[in-house]
Amino acid sequence: MNVRKFPGQIAVFALALGAATCAQGQTAYPTKSVRIIVPYSAGGPADIYARFIGDRLQKTMGHPFVIENRPGAGAIIGTDAVAKSAPDGYTLLMMSNTHTVNESLFTKKPYSLLRDLAPIAPVNYSDLILVVHPSVAANNLKELIALAQAKPGTLNYASSGPGTPYHMAGELFKAMAGIDVVHVPHKGSAEARTSVLAGNVQMMFDAITTMAPLAQSGKVRAIATSGKTRSAITPNVPTLSEAGLPGYDAVIWLGMMAPAGTPKAIIDTLNADIQKIANSPDVKETWSRQGAVPMHMSAEEFGKFMEQDIQKWAKVVKISGAKVD
Repeated sequence: MNVRKFPGQIAVFALALGAATCAQGQTAYPTKSVRIIVPYSAGGPADIYARFIGDRLQKTMGHPFVIENRPGAGAIIGTDAVAKSAPDGYTLLMMSNTHTVNESLFTKKPYSLLRDLAPIAPVNYSDLILVVHPSVAANNLKELIALAQAKPGTLNYASSGPGTPYHMAGELFKAMAGIDVVHVPHKGSAEARTSVLAGNVQMMFDAITTMAPLAQSGKVRAIATSGKTRSAITPNVPTLSEAGLPGYDAVIWLGMMAPAGTPKAIIDTLNADIQKIANSPDVKETWSRQGAVPMHMSAEEFGKFMEQDIQKWAKVVKISGAKVD
């Protein structure tokens, strides 16, 4: 090729090549380890699935995804740490519907969820299961409601803290059943579970993924599940809706977010990889055995989903009168 004959074309080609190389350099992600902050204690669903997703992302992306538990203040401490992190894709948040509840439950927070954090992707959802300690004189939902009505303020239910799905499922139960049971918050779901197993607290709503095996072994008594239909892993346990509270529906869902301002290219990369993981046959099978159902949305759809969930739980917070200052 005669360089002097085509100087203009060569110059244009060189500029295009340089621009492409620059663009590739800007969108290369990740180039180092990524931190996933879980604003809950170890051992709960968010922690378990954060580690699962982190391990899969590490295999596909070639860099470590390190899980860091930062529990406290109803998930606010860990969430605020992510909101204040650099928006570069190297600090992510494993979140749940605790976060959408907190938007109306907490009157003072150092961040606003959809202003200070960017949606990436949902992960999965699972039903909750209402269980009681074997010493409780109730074998089904109607008997439990009757017992609570006969002894108002004497039955307690455990949760992993204000605003968590376990707490709000209990508040929705109280409101729909018209009963007075006392909320006993704990530092994490493992601690709440232990209180119920020991009989120190009479009952709780817990993720079916972690509580079902304990119910099946007889350590607690399963009363009902919280979804619209019966769970495949507890087919003999009715839903609250069919057992006496028509329309009851409360699940726990998990998702991933990043600091607001994180480049869209990084958000899209993470969304695509998380969706691919959740859609793989082996993951679907594993999660199905655990009672978890994959969720599939774009980042934009996930943001709209959260907006709707914020509105849903704001109504429950208002009805129940629950508030945290």
